[in-house]
Amino acid sequence: MTVAAELNQAVEQVKQQVIEWRRYLHQHPELSFHEEKTAQFIYDTLSTFDNLELSRPTKNSVMARLIGSQPGKVLAMRADIDALAITEENTFDFISTNPGVMHACGHDGHTSMLLGTAKILSGMQDKIKGEVRFFFQHAEEIYPGGAEEMVQAGVMDGVDLVIGTHLWSTMEYGTIGICPGPMMAAPDTFWINVFGKGGHAALPHQTIDSIAIASQVVTNLQHIVSRTTDPLDNLVLSVTKFVGGTTHNVIPGAVEICGTVRSFDKELRETVPKLMERVIKGITEAHGATYEFTYEFGYRPVINDAEVTQLMEDVVIEALGAEWVDHMRPTMGGEDFSAFQQKAPGCFFYVGAGNKEKGITYPHHHPRFTIDEDALAVGVKMFVHAARKIVMEAE
Repeated sequence: MTVAAELNQAVEQVKQQVIEWRRYLHQHPELSFHEEKTAQFIYDTLSTFDNLELSRPTKNSVMARLIGSQPGKVLAMRADIDALAITEENTFDFISTNPGVMHACGHDGHTSMLLGTAKILSGMQDKIKGEVRFFFQHAEEIYPGGAEEMVQAGVMDGVDLVIGTHLWSTMEYGTIGICPGPMMAAPDTFWINVFGKGGHAALPHQTIDSIAIASQVVTNLQHIVSRTTDPLDNLVLSVTKFVGGTTHNVIPGAVEICGTVRSFDKELRETVPKLMERVIKGITEAHGATYEFTYEFGYRPVINDAEVTQLMEDVVIEALGAEWVDHMRPTMGGEDFSAFQQKAPGCFFYVGAGNKEKGITYPHHHPRFTIDEDALAVGVKMFVHAARKIVMEAE
């Protein structure tokens, strides 16, 4: 039996166990930086596998090292493990038992797929040339994120390449999303407070209308994208929160604005807050108001290495078939997988997990989000065949 055939057989054997792990984790979600029980479950499960060296790089993360029988490359694989502050509205029999917390982004699936991968590969240590490291990362959902903490703890020391995946409910089952180069944007956050002078709504001339002024700030900020930035550059500036006033006949003295900026280019990313403050300062000063402006740089953009991405496309073709390849466009969503890519070339890819025929159509972060569980075996297959090409069949 070839190594490829042996791996495929092993995936079939572990498939149901991966589904069971996913359902258990779905029932017991924990928020970012609070994944104590999740991390312990992962550690305890990995402890039942052979040939793994286990550690806890941070309080709520787990790393397993599978050191092969021969020297070779070091391949790292990553899964995120945290959940979201969402009240689940699904009705299946394994919904969240933690009120107000839900796995609404597929991280339960990511964790289960990597556990399945570790189970398979740990039983094939004699075929490993080099090392496989399995990262179970806490706190992807909340900046500053768990990936950077794990990197600072040294998990990437000696790693030659790193891969990770995301189950994607808006991508149909039967597809693998591959994207060389920029794939996911840098997600930055801003806060603006506009301070005017409150008063009676019937006497606006005695006020400095913070709502009217803040509204002009919102509309003029869009000129940064449409009139200040090269149309060929990828940039999103979205105002997502606008709070001011308490009743119908009072002009409030202040308005609070919050939003996000998404970009890929480093120079553009550093320029945007300067352009924003120029707009905010000009409008508020023109109307006699004042302002406070805070800008927080979030995760770096996910930039896939061309060579590693081509390798992963080859994995798709060999393990699943050319018809599975989806040369997807970049997305303006953010991911702290980029922290690992600062230390070694890597590739982040999507596994299609939606299924219109099964009614699995809800987007990520929705109270009725779920995945087609058939996609779990696909994710495991991608990971084990990546290991085959990199640390098992490598010369």
